[in-house]
Amino acid sequence: MSKDLHIMVTGAAGFIGSCMVQYLNEQGYVNIYLVDDFGVEEKRNNWQNKQFVAIVERYNLLDWLHQHQPKLDVVIHLGARTDTTEFDYAIHEELNLEYSKDVWNYCCIHSIPLIYASSAATYGGGEHGYNDDHALVNQLKPLNPYGISKNEFDKWALQQNSQPPSWAGLKFFNVYGPNEAHKKRMASVIFHSFNQINNTGFVKLFKSHQPSFNDGEQLRDFVYVKDVVSVILWMMEEMVSSTWPNTNNGLYNLGTGKARTFIDLVNATFAGMDIAPNIEFIDMPLDIRDKYQYFTEANMLKLQNAGYTKPFYSLEEGVNDYVRHYLSANMYY
Repeated sequence: MSKDLHIMVTGAAGFIGSCMVQYLNEQGYVNIYLVDDFGVEEKRNNWQNKQFVAIVERYNLLDWLHQHQPKLDVVIHLGARTDTTEFDYAIHEELNLEYSKDVWNYCCIHSIPLIYASSAATYGGGEHGYNDDHALVNQLKPLNPYGISKNEFDKWALQQNSQPPSWAGLKFFNVYGPNEAHKKRMASVIFHSFNQINNTGFVKLFKSHQPSFNDGEQLRDFVYVKDVVSVILWMMEEMVSSTWPNTNNGLYNLGTGKARTFIDLVNATFAGMDIAPNIEFIDMPLDIRDKYQYFTEANMLKLQNAGYTKPFYSLEEGVNDYVRHYLSANMYY
């Protein structure tokens, strides 16, 4: 695979986007255009030491594209408003739906492969399961405006007669890893647990407000960001080398396929810090209590059938790497 590919990454100053750029750099790709809101000072360490061609302000993207007409071999669209506690749908509609339509249409007009971020938040309470089957998309009932906006774009994309030459929408499950500090409340439980342990010696976890789940035994599919960027790179290389058949175009789950409890997650964090576990349980905030997912687990057969065979980090392996090499070392990826 030629390393001369010209790649655009949106959300490049954010969590997954900046990890994507670093991973591309490590694989020898440096002709990268970074798109984001670069005025956010807390994100500077995520992107400033990466190798890239240019940075483009998010709000100016379309004008910049029309003015500069860069050669692009692929677009990796990871930029989004990801705050699940932001309940003003208009914000999500503008940034996650309408903006994504603009990116999609540009890729269609210029025949550019597109990989974009969807979300497991589209699955809502999981009443229809967690299968990335296109036939289920219209039946899904996300629990918050963020999930709704992501599902609306998925539905829109599937309805389009005009499509990029190759494309995939990735339903990210609970992604964790370095470069997420700027997300504050929305950063992973591992990030918050690490800081709580340092400050207090214990971790607070939400009590269960469903009788069928014990406190701390709510289950999520936690996936390490290094696996996420590995999948995206594999898809990108398949698409640009024309070994990605049209039948592969569509939506894909991106988790590990194995749900784990929050207690498992926190125990792994303590282990990465070489400290014995100490957990306290607190009431879940009322503003998220009726919109909380108690179980998520990605069905990963579709990605496997498309040809991705690399093993994923286990929860213990991923958390250990994150805690020891990034959080404890105060390092960015």
